[in-house]
Amino acid sequence: MSIGVGIFLMVVGAVLAFAVRDSWDAVNLQVVGYILMLAGLAGILLSFYITNRRRRVETNAIDPAVEEEYRVVEEHHHDVKE
Repeated sequence: MSIGVGIFLMVVGAVLAFAVRDSWDAVNLQVVGYILMLAGLAGILLSFYITNRRRRVETNAIDPAVEEEYRVVEEHHHDVKE
């Protein structure tokens, strides 16, 4: 569920909970509105969680062994200049 779908559910839920004054015997529209708002909030929070989890993938651009090799080469390079 994306952020847009979550916002849509919250808007529809708010309209049903606060703006619609029609009532049915079988369905309480205010309760349906509150449920939709909670579902929209849960969708938004879940979308943020999934997005941030993907961004936290740890990557090492340089392998530590390769980095140590570069460090040794640079040290030798400085010795040659002097």
